[in-house]
Amino acid sequence: MSVDLDSGPSTTTSRDWYFPSPPPIVYSNPNLPKYPRRFSQNPPLSRPPFRRHASSSAVAAAATPPHTTFHNARLRRRAGFTRWTDLPPTSDSSDSVSAPKVETSSAVVGDNASGSKKIKLNGSQLRIRWKMAITVAILITAFSSLLYQNFSLHDQVNELQEHIYELENLLQVHNVSRIINDGSDSVHHVPSKGLKRLALFVSVTLLSIPLLVLKYVDYVSRSRSRSSENSSEEVSLNKQLAYRVDAFLSVNPYAKSLGLLVATLLLICLGGLALFGVKDDSLAECLWLSWTYVADSGNHTNSEKFGERLVSVSISFGGMLVFAMMLGLVSDAISEKFDSLRKGRSEVVEQNHTLILGWSDKLGSLLNQLAIANESLGGGMVVVMAERDKEEMELDIAKMEFDFKGTSVICRSGSPLILVDLKKVSVSKARAIVILAEDGNADQSDARALRTVLSLTGVKEGLRGHIVVELSDLDNEVLVKLVGGDLVETVVAHDVIGRLMIQCARQPGLAQIWEDILGFENCEFYIKRWQQLDGMHFENVLISFPDAIPCGVKVASLDGKIILNPDDSYVLQEGDEVLVIAEDDDTYAPAALPMVKEASFIHTSRPARKPQKILLCGWRRDIDDMIVVWRGSLPRDFIVPTKEEKILFCGWRRDMEDMIMVLDAFLAQGSELWMFNEVAEKEREKKLIDGGLDIERLENITLVNREGNAVIRRHLESLPLESFDSILILADESVEDSAIQADSRSLATLLLIRDIQAKRLPMVTHVQNGSFSPGSWIGEMQQASDKSVIISEILDPRTKNLLAMSKISDYVLSNELVSMALAMVAEDRQINDVLEELFAEEGNELQIRQADLYLFEGEELSFYEIIIRARQRREIVIGYRLADAERAIINPPSKSIRRRWSVKDVFVVIAEKE
Repeated sequence: MSVDLDSGPSTTTSRDWYFPSPPPIVYSNPNLPKYPRRFSQNPPLSRPPFRRHASSSAVAAAATPPHTTFHNARLRRRAGFTRWTDLPPTSDSSDSVSAPKVETSSAVVGDNASGSKKIKLNGSQLRIRWKMAITVAILITAFSSLLYQNFSLHDQVNELQEHIYELENLLQVHNVSRIINDGSDSVHHVPSKGLKRLALFVSVTLLSIPLLVLKYVDYVSRSRSRSSENSSEEVSLNKQLAYRVDAFLSVNPYAKSLGLLVATLLLICLGGLALFGVKDDSLAECLWLSWTYVADSGNHTNSEKFGERLVSVSISFGGMLVFAMMLGLVSDAISEKFDSLRKGRSEVVEQNHTLILGWSDKLGSLLNQLAIANESLGGGMVVVMAERDKEEMELDIAKMEFDFKGTSVICRSGSPLILVDLKKVSVSKARAIVILAEDGNADQSDARALRTVLSLTGVKEGLRGHIVVELSDLDNEVLVKLVGGDLVETVVAHDVIGRLMIQCARQPGLAQIWEDILGFENCEFYIKRWQQLDGMHFENVLISFPDAIPCGVKVASLDGKIILNPDDSYVLQEGDEVLVIAEDDDTYAPAALPMVKEASFIHTSRPARKPQKILLCGWRRDIDDMIVVWRGSLPRDFIVPTKEEKILFCGWRRDMEDMIMVLDAFLAQGSELWMFNEVAEKEREKKLIDGGLDIERLENITLVNREGNAVIRRHLESLPLESFDSILILADESVEDSAIQADSRSLATLLLIRDIQAKRLPMVTHVQNGSFSPGSWIGEMQQASDKSVIISEILDPRTKNLLAMSKISDYVLSNELVSMALAMVAEDRQINDVLEELFAEEGNELQIRQADLYLFEGEELSFYEIIIRARQRREIVIGYRLADAERAIINPPSKSIRRRWSVKDVFVVIAEKE
C-alpha cells in the first residue's frame, strides 16, 4: 500500500519514540521530620520535550522524496503509532518556530535530491534497523531507571539508619535518666558527632599527658643539673621521682598489683573513649569492646574503618603489654611463694606438737626417740626450727638411718630469739619445747639458751607446754631456772655424762642398762595414779604389777615430790601416784597379790645401828613427813668393802674438776687418778682452780699428771697401762665439736691401749665370751679387757656398732644418752626429778649387784621372791643379767615363775649411794 505525501502532513513525523520510565518510589511518612537530601530527585537521564521530537519528524518528512511507496505502512498502523494529524493543535508560537526549520530542511533535502539519484529502500533492512533502535532505547531506559532507583534507595536507607540511631540514643538516654531521676520523663541531649569528636580528643589528650610530664621532668632535671654544676650537689627531679616510686613499691606489698590494675582501667577507659569517637556505637558498648581488645588482642580483626582499626590496634598493643606485666607479677608471686615454702618461711598450723629449737649432733637421736614414743599413738608431729636453710635440714634428716614410725618432721628456718619466728612455728600451742645446746663454747651456748628462754617467756599468748633446756655447764642451771620459773626443766648434758662415765667405770655394763632405761625402745619410767592401791603398803605394791616394777611414789601431800625407793611401811594415800618401769604406758595395770613363798633372807651380818644426833633448825609444815623419811633411811645391811684404785683419764673435758670431785667421793683413800692429755701441767692446775677445784682438799685420791698425745703409741707406752683398774677415754675438748673426729680419736686410743696391754699381760690359752681365735688381735685385746675396764665416750651412734662387735670396751654413748633424756623429759616433765636424783651425788642410783648377795648357788626362786629378799637390804631389783648373757633384762616377764640361779649372775637394783 502506497502513501501519498502530498495528501497532507507527513505521517513519518507523527510517531513519538519516547517511552517514559516509571516514576521513582518515594516512601513518605508524615511523622518523620524533613531532612535535606544528599542526592537530587531528578533522574540522571532526561528526555527532550515532545515538540522537539515532532520537529525532527517534520525534517525527516521533508527529506522524503515524493511518490515513495512504503511497504511497512500496515506494520505501523498495527503498532498503533499516533499520526501527526491526530495530535491536538499547538499554539501559533510553536508553528512559527517550527515552520522555518521545516522549510530549511526541505530546502536542503531538495538540493540534495536534485543532485543525486532516487534511492529505493529495501524493506527488510529498514525493519532490522528499527528493531535495533527500539532495543537500544529499551535497554537505556531500563538501565537509567535502575540506576536512579539504586541511588534513591541508598539515600533513603542512610536516612533511615541515621534516624534509627537517633531514636536508639533517645531511648537509652531516656532509660538512664528515668533510672537516675526515679521515673523522670525528661529526655537528655543525645550524643552527637561533636560529642564523639570531643571524646576522641579527650582520650588522645589524656594519653599524651604522661609523655609531656616525663619530658617536662627530664627538661627540669637537665636544667637544674646545668645550673648546679658549679654549686653544691643537688638531687635531680627525675631521681627524686624514681626514689619515691621505688619506695612506694618496696613499702607497699600490693603496689605492683595495684599499679597494674590502675593501668588496665586507664587503658580500658581511654580506649573506650577513643572507640566512641570513631564508631557509631554507644559509650557502654565501646567500653566493652575496649575490654575485649585488652583481654584478647585478636578481637580487633572485625574492624572495618581506618579510624576503628587504628584505635583497636593501639588498644590491643596496650593489652599485650598489660598481659605481659600480669604474667610477670603472677610468675613472681608464685616463685616467691615456692621460695618461701622452700626456705621454711611459712607458718606452721599445728597444736600439741613437739618443738625443737636449735640444731646439733643430738638431733638425730632425739627425733628417733620421739618417733618411738609416738608410735603407740599412730605417730606425732615434730617441728624443728634452726638458723639453717630448710632444704639442708630436710636433707640431713632424710639421711638419718631410722624409721619415723608415722611421725612427721617439719623444718622451718628462723631464730628462736625473734618472736615473729617463734609465732611462725606455733610455739604457744606446742606441748613441749626442747632447746638444744650449740656446739662450741659452753658459756656461749648456755647464754644463748638463756636468751631463748627469755624470748619464750615473752610470748603474749602464753605457753601451753613446758620447756626442756639442754645446758652445758651445771653452774648456769640456777640462772636458767630463775628466768624460766616453773616452765623450765634442765638437763645438764656434759656433767651427766661425766658422772655416768664414772659410774660405768666402777660398774661395767651399767652403760647398756642406762641405754635401755632412758630409751623408748625397751622399758622406761612412767607415773600414773591407781585408785585401787590407796591404803596399801609399798612392800605389797612392789608385787602388784605383773608387767611393771614399782620404783617410787609421787606423794601428793609433799606437793608432788617423787620419792625413789621409799620405805616398805609407807602407805599410799589419796592422790599418790606410782612410779614404775614398764614397756609402755598402756601395757601394765595392778592385779591381785600373787602367792609368794616366804623368801627368807640369807644369813649375812647386819651391823648394829649407831645412834645419831640430828639438829633441825626452823619449822616446816611437813616436819612430820621429814621425820618419817629420816626414820626410814636405815643404814645398809651389807657394805661392800672398798680398796684403793688406780684410774687413768685420757683426754681433757671442760668439766674435769667435777669428775675429780665425784671420784674423790666414791674412791677409797689412797687411790690415784692419772691424767694424760696434751694440756700443759701448769695450765691444767689453772683450769682446775678456775673451775672451783681445791686440790689441797682432795681426801681420797692423788692426782698424777702426764703430758702426751693419746693417739701416739710411744707416748702411751710410757704409761703403766697394765696396772690401771679403769681407763676413761674422754672426747677431747679440742675435737668435741666434730663427732666423727672425736670418735676416730677415741677409737684409735682404745685400740692402741688394748694392744699395749695385750703385749704386756701374760697370754691366756682360751678366750671367754667371744668367737675370735686366741691368736687374733681382737682375741688378745679381749684378754686384756678382762684385766681392766676401759670406758670410751662415743658421740656418733654409728661408732657403737664397732665397739659392740669387738667387745674390747664398754662404751658410753654420750650424745644418744642425752637425747634419750631430753626426749623422756619432753614427753613427761616429772621424769626429770627421777633422772636428777639417779645422776646426783647423793640419793639413789642404779647399781649392779652380784647374785651371791641374794641367793645361794643353784637355788630356785621366782623374781618376786628375789624382790622381797632385796627389800630386806632396802633395794629394788629391776632386772638381771645371766652369767652367759651379754645384755641385761629389765622388767622381766613371768615374775612368779621359779627358776634356778647362779652366783655368777648379776642383778640391777635401785639403791642408795654408798
